[in-house]
Amino acid sequence: MKKSIVWLASYPKSGNTWTRIFLANYFANEINPLPINDADRFGTTDAQMQLYRRAAGGPFDPNDKRLLPVLRGRFLSGIASNGADFNFIKTHNVNGAAYGAELIPPQVTRAAVYLVRNPLDVALSFARHFGCTADDAVGRMARGDYVIKRTEQLMTQYLGSWSDHVASWTKPAPFPVIAMRYEDMLHKPKETFSTMLTALGLPLDEGRLDKAVRFSSFDELSRQERETGFKETSPHSESFFTKGQSGQWENDLAPELADRIRKDHKKMMKKFNYFR
Repeated sequence: MKKSIVWLASYPKSGNTWTRIFLANYFANEINPLPINDADRFGTTDAQMQLYRRAAGGPFDPNDKRLLPVLRGRFLSGIASNGADFNFIKTHNVNGAAYGAELIPPQVTRAAVYLVRNPLDVALSFARHFGCTADDAVGRMARGDYVIKRTEQLMTQYLGSWSDHVASWTKPAPFPVIAMRYEDMLHKPKETFSTMLTALGLPLDEGRLDKAVRFSSFDELSRQERETGFKETSPHSESFFTKGQSGQWENDLAPELADRIRKDHKKMMKKFNYFR
């Protein structure tokens, strides 16, 4: 079986959608920005309920914990065996196990891109996206058993705490992992995305790179969302692309919540130069 899956992995609200839209524009190489609702033509998400249904050959019981690892392994093996050299899959899952089965099986994995963002900013974006208070968001980010519950369209996603998540994806792995900070993507996008492409072994074309960076800029993405809507926008939020900034926590996050985050995630924050 070919190891062709490249995971685009992140804790929620850390730049995963932005990266997927950049890659879609880079691969499409059109003269105009690719519509944001078409970006999934160049990849999928491992939480899609339809992938599990297809693997089951029809309806299945999503509460059957013995069946889920079988179905997940089946559809991931199918993707890896489609003949492509690269199959990009978005995941918010921890790089660990659920019900005794690996969520990120190395036998189908070519590489992973791990996107990490300052948890002080993640908490604010998390709260907006999931329609909860910042206090609740900080609490969820500290829970080792945290999951995003199943919906009609998406399967349960196993996250753990923010620190658990970061540690799982940045520890030594049997496949290459390229870690990218959201803040570097924001302040030096061309350098950061070119490093990612090179590390993955993809051909680097300066013209396509410049264009894809422009076509996936926050201004372009927010313009498209205003004009056409975005299918990934949360029902709890007016927009998906809200501010596209870093350091918002300094004005908008209560000091006691910032202190809780620093206490909960000191080790991983230090690792990525977020602790101060």
